[in-house]
Amino acid sequence: MTPLDLQTKLQQFDEFFSIEHQFSINLQPIAAYQASSFEAFMAGMPLPFKMASDMVSIDQAAIRSIQGLGGVATQLTDFLNHQAHKIDLLVGYILSQQDEPAMRYQGIRFGGGGVIFNSEQTFAVGQRLEMKIFLLEENCAIYCIGELVEVMPADSAAPAETDELTENQANDQAKQHAYKVIFEHIREEDQETLVRHSLHQQSKQLQALAQKRREQAGD
Repeated sequence: MTPLDLQTKLQQFDEFFSIEHQFSINLQPIAAYQASSFEAFMAGMPLPFKMASDMVSIDQAAIRSIQGLGGVATQLTDFLNHQAHKIDLLVGYILSQQDEPAMRYQGIRFGGGGVIFNSEQTFAVGQRLEMKIFLLEENCAIYCIGELVEVMPADSAAPAETDELTENQANDQAKQHAYKVIFEHIREEDQETLVRHSLHQQSKQLQALAQKRREQAGD
């Protein structure tokens, strides 16, 4: 990989908004000789990830189709949203079973362009990775293929919520590196899902910060 190619790939990560957030990610290195086409990626996608995305798309299409109606449209929308939430909970549980402890790493940032994760294990720039991203508080998991484009000290990419570390946590972090990965193959609808959830997480973090400031002002 030439420096120009690497710079272009680093810019790809920054083309999308990303958010600091703790999440689990499963990683499996891909051998250089393995197929890299989108068709091969789709053929290798585990069935639960395909089904989850299709179910979400169907729910969203059903809700959009009645929002323009008058009369009982609001009641129907509320009912469908309630049913969709129950399905999301079921899908979230099914997807959580895909999280394999032996392949689990700590994700610290995600967005529409890629992810950053921490690990004591050594990975090299240019390494391709099969990834399962788990945002289970959102009942969401994404299957994709990524390429590692940057290695950083773990403390330089640590999420804000980990500013206050115990001695053991600080020692563990000193042994780690942060790895930036861009998406090589990801379905468009899954990328849109990551963008949507990154904005949702930003909103939650801003609300929590505002609440903390109100509490401090009241002391």
